[in-house]
Amino acid sequence: MGRRIKLEFAATDGLMVAGLLEMPDVNPHSFALFAHCFTCGKDVVSASRIARALVTRGYAVLRFDFTGLGGSDGDFANSNFSSNVNDLVMAANFLRDHYRAPSLLIGHSLGGAAALAAAHSMPEVRGVVTIGAPADPHHVVKQFGCKLDEISTQGVAEVTLAGRRFTIKKQFLDDLDNHYQSEKIAKLKKPLLIFHSPVDATVSIHEAEKIFRSAKHPKSFISLDNADHLLTKARDAEYVATTLAAWATRYIEEPENIEQKDSAIPSGHVLVKEKNRQFTRTVISDSHVWLADEPTAMGGNDLGPDPYEHLLAALGTCTSMTIRMYARHKKIPLQDVSVHLSHNREHARDCEDCESSPQKIEVINRVVTLVGDLTDEVRDRLLQIADRCPVHQTLHSDLKIITKRD
Repeated sequence: MGRRIKLEFAATDGLMVAGLLEMPDVNPHSFALFAHCFTCGKDVVSASRIARALVTRGYAVLRFDFTGLGGSDGDFANSNFSSNVNDLVMAANFLRDHYRAPSLLIGHSLGGAAALAAAHSMPEVRGVVTIGAPADPHHVVKQFGCKLDEISTQGVAEVTLAGRRFTIKKQFLDDLDNHYQSEKIAKLKKPLLIFHSPVDATVSIHEAEKIFRSAKHPKSFISLDNADHLLTKARDAEYVATTLAAWATRYIEEPENIEQKDSAIPSGHVLVKEKNRQFTRTVISDSHVWLADEPTAMGGNDLGPDPYEHLLAALGTCTSMTIRMYARHKKIPLQDVSVHLSHNREHARDCEDCESSPQKIEVINRVVTLVGDLTDEVRDRLLQIADRCPVHQTLHSDLKIITKRD
């Protein structure tokens, strides 16, 4: 059920941030970026459950620890809301450079406020989702209680949050004063989905009302009846993921299709563009876009077939199409045709200088399975036709590849 990739990337002040990218077993149709709640971390149960549920629906989900939390570098006391927003932007940049830019931005609690503030810096994001989020980040100071005066007068104080002690500096409060969230929400210009529980004891549902009133359409609100702030019940997290995924289908277009709109590739031509600085590549034809990559064992991200798999696919599809076209033309009762291919290198036979310079030849093994009430004579004829497929003939021809500099 999917795979997990531990990673890290540079974020605020060059500090390294620890992340976890969860990938489905197949090529993900979209990437999502998840921002956790205040003082929590990427492994908080709600984030883990929502990410896992989205992965089963074809999303790749990146969640990470904000600077100073979990496995990330830095001191939490030196972090603030601005650094959280910057961490989110840097996470989106990392996905864009190494995988695919996020099309879905999700934030829980203060992470939701950070998502609302960071969304304008992520042009590829097609949908923003908040879960139990405050309308303004300044709402978080309510958690400091009687320590608020101490922080203001002495510049620092220790507070207990969710049973853990944290050092809060006055710069944290000053930074919150510099953020006017309602203006950014009004200028979001992205579809917004708001989740909130009417019994949330940490962030009042009135905060969701403020977000909803400030936002422009399209905007949606879903009540999480009887759910607590951290969504500790598995069914609540699953409900969020299910409804979130359904909502997103209305707004999120696959990045490949978006990129395709900007391309003008003539029929019969293919453009291969670098997707990241590793092995992932975008392959664009006149009306299709897909990914090529290398397996993770080879240092790739396994987001698409590797080059030799593309070669085998070209021969296999052409073989199958040619056989089907011939069978239809000759009215042969062929029910189904499948082609299994593999590639390897074998030592060449009868070569000169083999002892001094061992030679190998490229071998493609092709097994054709024909289903139907067919005689042996007809089966043999169809195998002969397989050798007439255009790709087969191209591979056996005196092929010359001409490389030019653009």
